[in-house]
Amino acid sequence: MQQQITLRLLPSLAADSAAVKKEIAGTAGVSPDAVIGYYVHKQSIDARSKQAYINLTVQAFINEPVQERPAIAFTFQNVQHAAKKVIVVGAGPAGLFAALRLLELGIKPVIIERGKDVRARRRDLAALNKQGEVNPESNYCFGEGGAGTYSDGKLYTRSSKRGSIDRILQLFVRFGAEEKILYKSHPHIGTNKLPHIITAMREFIISCGGEIHFETKLTNFITEGNTLKGIEINHAEKLYADAAILATGHSARDIFELLHSNHIAIEAKPFALGVRIEHPQALIDSIQYRCPVRSEFLPPASYSLVEQVQGKGVFSFCMCPGGIIAPAATSPGELVVNGWSPSKRNNAFANSGMVVTVDAKDAYLYFKKQNPKSNPQLQEDDPLLLMKFQQTIEQKAFTAGGGKFVAPAQRIVDMFDKKKSSSLPDCSYLPGISSTDLSTVLPGFIYDDLRLAFKVFGQKMRGYFTNEAIAVATESRTSSPVRIPRNNETLQHVHINGLYPCGEGAGYAGGIVSAAMDGERVASVIAAAVGAA
Repeated sequence: MQQQITLRLLPSLAADSAAVKKEIAGTAGVSPDAVIGYYVHKQSIDARSKQAYINLTVQAFINEPVQERPAIAFTFQNVQHAAKKVIVVGAGPAGLFAALRLLELGIKPVIIERGKDVRARRRDLAALNKQGEVNPESNYCFGEGGAGTYSDGKLYTRSSKRGSIDRILQLFVRFGAEEKILYKSHPHIGTNKLPHIITAMREFIISCGGEIHFETKLTNFITEGNTLKGIEINHAEKLYADAAILATGHSARDIFELLHSNHIAIEAKPFALGVRIEHPQALIDSIQYRCPVRSEFLPPASYSLVEQVQGKGVFSFCMCPGGIIAPAATSPGELVVNGWSPSKRNNAFANSGMVVTVDAKDAYLYFKKQNPKSNPQLQEDDPLLLMKFQQTIEQKAFTAGGGKFVAPAQRIVDMFDKKKSSSLPDCSYLPGISSTDLSTVLPGFIYDDLRLAFKVFGQKMRGYFTNEAIAVATESRTSSPVRIPRNNETLQHVHINGLYPCGEGAGYAGGIVSAAMDGERVASVIAAAVGAA
């Protein structure tokens, strides 16, 4: 007999398979010997009371042999000589999962990626962290695997209507991820493990006849009337295909500018901007688990916070327990911070983006206030307005830090009190931090909304509002500040047939899993449109 059973266990019991079998037996009303085995369907932590518990939903096998977890059967084709070919611009999750779906459908994917492969990319990240030198084509945002590869691979999403989350997670497992991502409530792979998985995906795509070209940049579109025929790469070679997927990520500003200069419609999209907050992980553990020291059977604690302040949403973003703050700039003279965690999440600090929503009106008023006699061509309906706003704040942060990607920072109580911090605590950010009054970096409405939100968050999480915590500027690549509009049914660009905007950079996804699902969806629509082999 098989039975699905839900258990609420102390963490120490949930980590002991013999104890779990005993609890299954008690719930099912059978002897412990009758429970042959089980696998976990779902696992989550309930830390709402004084004692934390693990909620487990298991598939129990009672008096019958244990079966493996059901797996999706993926059938990939060799497409070396396929009749149809699709260019995929960008080797992030949207591009890679689009390519894998194209392989299933008998279409040859040709991926071009401006950055380097994951191994070569590491050297550029080391130069950014240690020497303060950024390679505009190879950094935390650009390169094989996209921005998520070195930002720890969080796989949690609420975007279930966009596709099959289970398909995406099972594909990750197929290429080397641990099975636990299939059942944990907030699955996470880890920056130390993701590169191997991305490499396995690349090698598999090539083995099936697909192509991947690194250090290859889209520099123009080849069109006939309102139909895309191909693309120009590196200002020289031309590639032709049956369609092109534009999956360039949220930081490819040159692509937005290229589209705009070619009169291909784009539009400004609201996003969020703020800081990255860092606390000692032990402090977050004690707050969330309501105990002085975290149990060895519990993972480093996380949090999620949101508040409406003066009509604006202020919320935590990309929370990294046991994590590190990293420099995520894509150009010299601009300072961007992001966070990541290794698979064990065993670093001493917890960090999270803390950001405020920004729309076109906010950006327009900011520029007008900064320079009332500014260029009269600046318009609130400029599709690049929010991108320019994002870029301006990043440049101010770089200047405030003094160069070499040293980041301006302020203790959060000092920030609330509007005073520069006389000293700063230890911080995980490798290029270093510099004490700064962040009101000189952040727009007034963002600075004030963050200040007020910190106090409220301290009421929700007793101990959160402390000068042990610091705000590091600037967290600005939360999502794309530009949307590339597409038809809701055909998924093609609203004006250019054969061009398929996709993923985060097009404004249709937010995070690894939703971008991957969008990539699969676009690939499936293309196959129906061009006719798969």
